[in-house]
Amino acid sequence: MAGTRITVMNNGSLRVEGDFEIVDPSGTPFGLSGRTKVSLCRCGQSKNKPFCDSTHKQCAFESVVLAFDLPAPAAPAAAPAPGPATASEAGAPAVAPGPGGGPPKS
Repeated sequence: MAGTRITVMNNGSLRVEGDFEIVDPSGTPFGLSGRTKVSLCRCGQSKNKPFCDSTHKQCAFESVVLAFDLPAPAAPAAAPAPGPATASEAGAPAVAPGPGGGPPKS
């Protein structure tokens, strides 16, 4: 079992328990004052976002959740097949074309 557990509460918050860190978009952590349990807002109405302040009880937020299995992630797109190597990729010396684009004059 993981060191952090997230419980989706019916008609309520996300309950986070264990060893975790919550950061803002720039990566700055929220000061949790040593808490090992917090609730995160799911209803979008909390005045203390991202934390729950129980406003979901006043705004009639409804969401009953039952666990389910996610489908397997999509396979990564295949890389394009390599084409033939150019002369410079193959290690051949670069040679400038001659007049009119033809072969160089020796």
